[in-house]
Amino acid sequence: MAWTQVYEPLGGIGLSALAASVPLIILFYMLAFRQAKGHIAAVAGLVGALLVAILVWKMPVGLAVNSVALGACFGLFPIVWIVITAVWVYNMTVESGEFEIIKDSLARLTDDRRLQALFIAFAFSCFIEGTAGFGTPVAIAAAMLVGLGFTPLWGAGIALIANTAPVAFGAIGVPLIVAAQVSGLDQMTVSAIAGRQLPLLSLIVPLWVCVVMCGFKRSMEVLPAIIVAGVAFGGAQFLLANFHGPTLPDIGSAIATIVALMLLLKVWQPKSIFRFEGEAPSNLEGQGYPLAVVLRAWAPYLVLAVFVFFWGLGSFKAILNGLPGTVFNISWPGLDGEVMKTAPIVQADAVYGAKFTFNWLSAGGTAILLSGLVSVPFMPKYGYGKAIACFMRTLKQLTFPILTIAMILGLAYLMNYSGMSSTLGIAFTLTGGFFPLFAPLLGWLGVFLTGSDTSSNALFCGMQRNTAEVVGMSPELAVASNSSGGVTGKMISPQSISVATAATNMVGQEGDLFRFALPHSLAMTVCICILTWLQAGPLRWMLP
Repeated sequence: MAWTQVYEPLGGIGLSALAASVPLIILFYMLAFRQAKGHIAAVAGLVGALLVAILVWKMPVGLAVNSVALGACFGLFPIVWIVITAVWVYNMTVESGEFEIIKDSLARLTDDRRLQALFIAFAFSCFIEGTAGFGTPVAIAAAMLVGLGFTPLWGAGIALIANTAPVAFGAIGVPLIVAAQVSGLDQMTVSAIAGRQLPLLSLIVPLWVCVVMCGFKRSMEVLPAIIVAGVAFGGAQFLLANFHGPTLPDIGSAIATIVALMLLLKVWQPKSIFRFEGEAPSNLEGQGYPLAVVLRAWAPYLVLAVFVFFWGLGSFKAILNGLPGTVFNISWPGLDGEVMKTAPIVQADAVYGAKFTFNWLSAGGTAILLSGLVSVPFMPKYGYGKAIACFMRTLKQLTFPILTIAMILGLAYLMNYSGMSSTLGIAFTLTGGFFPLFAPLLGWLGVFLTGSDTSSNALFCGMQRNTAEVVGMSPELAVASNSSGGVTGKMISPQSISVATAATNMVGQEGDLFRFALPHSLAMTVCICILTWLQAGPLRWMLP
């Protein structure tokens, strides 16, 4: 007989929610105060979650262990698979010497660290977010920034902050598509509302990134670039989200931003170049490399962009998944069909399925792997033997991040299957008339737990709709705000932190990066909460 979830094991939602938050408090404490390494913090949080699930929620031990195992496998594939292949492509460009040409080409375009951050961490990573998502953009952008000369902490931190704006429309719009499906609302309406929230955040993210790097006064030195980047991205995001749908806002916005910045730099350059303290100016001699050499050096990333674009198309993915032996759907033993959801999470008792899909060919990591293999011939004096050796070294380099990501996803799945995540969600819904102010926090919490705006929407958007209808709030606004609020939690998700530290060789310094990103996550979340509250009341005219 299936085990039925209980959402108030301590007799009241207040105490139950406090108990459910214990694993998150442990994670927060270990990262923010104890400065623990990522895998140590993950172990502590996972042990805490197991004890709470078994002792307080009375979850059978077998179900608890199996839910952790399912989450860990999802962490390994597709998440870790993306991280390994992304870092491998970067490592190959470094070993082959091609990254030095990339650095030179960017330095000749602009040697200013602020503008490099706008190009790489904001615009280019947004393109990768739109095509692949799931950790890929942070891994690639952070590695590239460090290769350009950013310190690991600054490279990883800036990549996390700048990647905020596009998350809800990532992976060809999957998070918002899932939000609409789970809530049973019109996809275009949900997309349009998100497209009337996130462009406002997109307008300020370029300024935010620059202020973090150099303060407000020096940010004003590149105000034209900040305005062009924000308006190009936010404007394209608004238009595509409202008049096309959730699939293309990131890709279109990123291309618009890159083109706009390049055109700007042809007629304007900052009067003074910003570099980090103690950093020597770039030694640019001569005319630089020929265009053909520069294009060859950029080839791995150009090829990568093409591959992840096609892999992100639903029609192309369907073709790949239709090939024999490319998809294996596994009903997780000892868990699938063994857990029941109940009211108020669902209207009637429903089985909580537990499936693991191994779509090895259509996975985002496979697209990156193939792009790397295709790129090897473009690298002079660098053959497939060296590429394979580099791949093995990359695996060794990522040993602890792999363990960390697997344990964090195991913890997230345990909280989902035990009902702890739902308990936390129910606690937020009891805010009544103030619910519009707190609705984005559900998304923020969900992304912190799972590292994925898609997973957060799958977890909470049904509840968002039901609660909104009870309190008199637009259900479409509640569902969209779940995704919009979730984007601000991405930068502090332990999964994202692990990806960023892995890409920048910061393993063991996860606590430092968490403290770096935390105030920015909280500040942006407050902005989304206030905007949602206003759109539910005095600014209701903003809604479609």
